Amino acid sequence: MSKKVFVFFPDGVGLRNFAFTDFKKIGEQKGFDITYWNNTIFSLKDNLGFNEVKIEDKSAHKLLSIYSRARKRAELNVSRDKFNDNVYPTYKFPFNYKGAKNIFRSLFTKWLVGKYSSPKGITQLREKINKLERSTSKYAYCKKQLQEHKPDLVFCTTQRATQSISALLAAKDLGIPTVAFVYSWDNVPKAMQVVETDYYCVWSDLMKTEQLKYYPFVKEEQVFVTGTPQFEPHFDASLKQTKEVFFAEHNLDINKKYICYSGDDETTSPLDQYYLEDLANACRSLNSKGYNLGVIYRKCPVDFTSRYDAVIKANKDIIEVIDPIWQQVGSQWNQILPTPEDFKMLYNVCEHSEFVTNVCSSTVFDFVAHNKPCIYYNYEQPQLKKGIRDIGQNYKYVHFRSMPSDKAAVICTDKKDLESIVQQILDGKLSNVEEGTEWFKIVAGKQPTKASETIWNTLEAILK
Repeated sequence: MSKKVFVFFPDGVGLRNFAFTDFKKIGEQKGFDITYWNNTIFSLKDNLGFNEVKIEDKSAHKLLSIYSRARKRAELNVSRDKFNDNVYPTYKFPFNYKGAKNIFRSLFTKWLVGKYSSPKGITQLREKINKLERSTSKYAYCKKQLQEHKPDLVFCTTQRATQSISALLAAKDLGIPTVAFVYSWDNVPKAMQVVETDYYCVWSDLMKTEQLKYYPFVKEEQVFVTGTPQFEPHFDASLKQTKEVFFAEHNLDINKKYICYSGDDETTSPLDQYYLEDLANACRSLNSKGYNLGVIYRKCPVDFTSRYDAVIKANKDIIEVIDPIWQQVGSQWNQILPTPEDFKMLYNVCEHSEFVTNVCSSTVFDFVAHNKPCIYYNYEQPQLKKGIRDIGQNYKYVHFRSMPSDKAAVICTDKKDLESIVQQILDGKLSNVEEGTEWFKIVAGKQPTKASETIWNTLEAILK
């Protein structure tokens, strides 16, 4: 008899990996009975024809956000002290003291952090969070759904969503095995794990080491290295369009060589538009020397600011905008959802650009999968002033320590050098592809095309 697996979406971030890839098809080929347990407002049944069970009760305990924030800060404090490393406080977002409600929340959070910033205290905080969530109507609601549908296993598509806590507790309390997929390459050191499941799927040996390092309650036999479906589409040649078709579709000049500028969110790179301007200026200068260059600007899918508009307008002869094909189904960042069509779009942007430039984005891996270089900007803009976050601290984060060397990306540390670096890459004299490929293997694992299959093999082994 086939095993019934609930693939659980607490929010929309997992759709890209587990609804729009071949993940479901591979699982069904292996004989699994797959139901999507859906906490999002995106209907998998209506849009994709998938079998789904909708979670209509979205309630959470009124203190959950405060306790979750305190848990994260306490974990970062413990990491700072345990590893004698001041990088961890830089992961904290500042407190909000605007208005009486925010003042209360901030002061209460600070009190909790002061009380629980120890290994024992973190355990107590997690137990308190679980107790709060077990008291909610959503916990009872999810428990009833599980009793009705009787899945053999619940696979949670991200470890970072507080909306998943009550549902996973209900599964655990019913004795149903739970597995969480660790969603992003930077999540483990940042104290982004809000759930405790029976097992964890991680991208790589590096991520497994981190999981055991930062979460002592997790045992080695609970962590499986599977890779991530995130990069699988880059190895699907059926997505490839000819240059002529792609250029015609997006109004690109067939005679130009295009460089991709991959935009960042406003938190990571608040002055991001000026790096786009720098690239446009470098291309304009090189064009005066006989090159014929353009820029493809692909924005961060969750950035709806107008901060790039003036730069794009002033350089409309150089910059062509190709927006990601994402769908806004709500007002929160995790309600801006990818579409299957965006896989094809991104594949061809990578394939038909000369290289990519950005501030510390994981698009370095998207492009290296197509044997294309990446420039990281690591200089500050003259517009930087007090109150604006500098980008330099991004490169000090723990996940950048995974670079096998400083050659894993082409790093531009001075605005004056950008034109020369662009020219060297175009002339074939500079590239990070070889070292970047090694970095990709360290971060995403050695078999990026097999991640979905490996996850299903893992679930199969757990259920035996």
